[in-house]
Amino acid sequence: MLDTTEVTIPKWRIQGELILNCNCTVFCPCVVSLGNHPPTEGSCKAWLGVRIDKGKWGKIDLSGLNVAMMIDIPGMMGEGDWKAAGYFDDRADNAQFEGLERIFTGAARGTTGLFKLLVSTYFGSSREAVSFTTDGNARTLTVGRKITGTVVPIEGGDEGRDLVVTNTKYWMGPDITVAQAVKGKVRDFGRVWNLDGRSAEICQIDWRGP
Repeated sequence: MLDTTEVTIPKWRIQGELILNCNCTVFCPCVVSLGNHPPTEGSCKAWLGVRIDKGKWGKIDLSGLNVAMMIDIPGMMGEGDWKAAGYFDDRADNAQFEGLERIFTGAARGTTGLFKLLVSTYFGSSREAVSFTTDGNARTLTVGRKITGTVVPIEGGDEGRDLVVTNTKYWMGPDITVAQAVKGKVRDFGRVWNLDGRSAEICQIDWRGP
């Protein structure tokens, strides 16, 4: 992780949408248990993608960039010992890359500061062609040849309305749309995961720090 002992952390904020796919067979219990309930399969294998609609790192504009992560958690989320990797939009210049890396490793504190506490092994950051697209209600993330995923909301009781868990204390955001992965493939760092058909989430984010 990055050492920020003598580094000034500017005010930062990112707003946009996050999608996540994990290996839980049903909706991820971490949303309501806040990491105190084990994943349905005992461990968590997940990828996530963030589309930044509006973003600032100090005076540096982050709007329009995409970020992805791979996360491997051995047990309950709240117990830590996470392993993670960060994939950052190759359209970002050096200053944007530095800001995004510090945000998504937890070094910038604030909303994502928990990564600094929970991630024991960070495999590193790489610049990739990170694409986050929306087609109807389907969201698709691609990270080169390393991650390919598409998630769709699960329909609620009222036709045309998504099933949403609201007013949570989940770190990502209070309102989580329950979704399912049409496709979820990860191939990196010795991990070859097939998360097709597994649990997924969609969340509007408004993260800030420090």
